[in-house]
Amino acid sequence: MLRIYIIIVIVMAMAGVGYAAKYYYDTTQNKIAILTENNAQLEVAVQTANESLEVAIANQKKLAELNNNLQLDLQRAEQYGDSLRNKLAELDLVRDALLDAKNLEGRMNGATAKLWREITTDTGGDGSRDIPDWLQQPQDASGDQNSNQDRESNNTDGSSSEASTTQ
Repeated sequence: MLRIYIIIVIVMAMAGVGYAAKYYYDTTQNKIAILTENNAQLEVAVQTANESLEVAIANQKKLAELNNNLQLDLQRAEQYGDSLRNKLAELDLVRDALLDAKNLEGRMNGATAKLWREITTDTGGDGSRDIPDWLQQPQDASGDQNSNQDRESNNTDGSSSEASTTQ
């Protein structure tokens, strides 16, 4: 009988070891499956982050190029403004207005019409539209100092169109 008890104890020990081995195997496989799934999610997250980083770098390069273009445009505009200031400094518009007002008015209207066409071209137009009514000179205008006597002043900047006597 002792042999039977020893065999039963050995079989029970082997069954316990077998159950422990199966339990260890099952939990290990479960952990491996969870870790594999987490690894796949992390790889997708890393890939998405890398793609986002590449897009951000490309956008940064594009913005830097656009910024450089804007900087060049600003420099050209500042140079143009400087040249206009220099030209205006050289001109004596008051003297020209006193000597030949009609000629000065024609030159100013022509320059304004040219500027207006350039603005319409720059904003998507073809520059072939007629100049606005406020710029067109009436056919009967003589260009002298009394040609605007019936019109109200629509000037809203508070400055006067008359030359100051304190200059």
